[in-house]
Amino acid sequence: MDLNLKDKVVIVSGGAKGIGEGIVKVLANEGAIPVIIGRNIADANKVVDNMLGAGYQSFAVQAELSSPEECKKSIQAVVDKFGKIDGLVNNAGVNDGVNLEHGSYEKFMASLHKNLVHYYLLAHECLPYLKKSSGNIVNIGSKTAETGQGGTSAYAAANGGRNALTREWAVELLKYNIRVNAVIVAECYTPMYENWIKSLENPEEKLKEITNTIPLENRMTTAEEIANMVAFLLSEVSSHTTGQLIHVDGGYTHLDRALNKTQ
Repeated sequence: MDLNLKDKVVIVSGGAKGIGEGIVKVLANEGAIPVIIGRNIADANKVVDNMLGAGYQSFAVQAELSSPEECKKSIQAVVDKFGKIDGLVNNAGVNDGVNLEHGSYEKFMASLHKNLVHYYLLAHECLPYLKKSSGNIVNIGSKTAETGQGGTSAYAAANGGRNALTREWAVELLKYNIRVNAVIVAECYTPMYENWIKSLENPEEKLKEITNTIPLENRMTTAEEIANMVAFLLSEVSSHTTGQLIHVDGGYTHLDRALNKTQ
C-alpha cells in the first residue's frame, strides 16, 4: 500500500533514539523527509547520516524543547530549509519518576515542561504551515495516563494532557482539515527501557515477568510497530481518522491480565 508520503516534511521531536528513531526510519523508508528536533544534535546527526547514507532524505535541528524561544526558532529553521511542513509527530519525553510522596512543585512543573508543554509549543508554531498543507499531527502517549504506574505522577499527568490535547486539537482544527491522533504506547523495548531493566536486581527475571503480562505473543512492542501506525495516521490512507487514541500495545492496556495464566 502506497502511503503517499513521498517528499512530505514531517517533524519528529526526540527522533534521535528509541521510538522516535524508529519513526524517522519508517518515514524515510516511505519517502518522507523526517526532521529530528531535540536537544542532542550529535545523536540526531548520527541518525540523519545513516538515513542519507541509505539514500533517504532527513534533517536535524537542535533545540531545548522546554524553551518557547527555541521551539519557535527550530520550526523557523525547518521552514527556511524546506519551505513547508506537512506533519508533526510529538514524541519527545521521559518517564522521570517525579512522584507524589517525594516530589516537589519544582520537579513536577519541570517534568510537565519536559513531557507536555513542548507538545503545545511545537504544534502552535507548526500550525500556520500545517494549515497550508492540510497536514496532520500525531502525539505519542503512554498507558500511564489510563492505568497508572506508581511513582510517576508528573509523567502520568503529562500523558493525560497529551490525550486531552489530541481530542481538543482534533475539534479545533477540523475547519482546516488537519487531523490529530495519538498512538499510545505500553511496553516498548527501547534503549532507555533496556537501561531501566538492567538497573534492577534480577533484570532477566523482571523482563520475563513483564512480557508474560502482554497478551499478544507475550512480547514487547517494537519501535517499528509504533512507527508503522504513526506513518499510517500521517498518510492519506487514514483520511477519515481523527481524535483517536490508538493503542499499539499487544492488548496490554485493555485486555484481561489473567490471560497470561491461561495461554
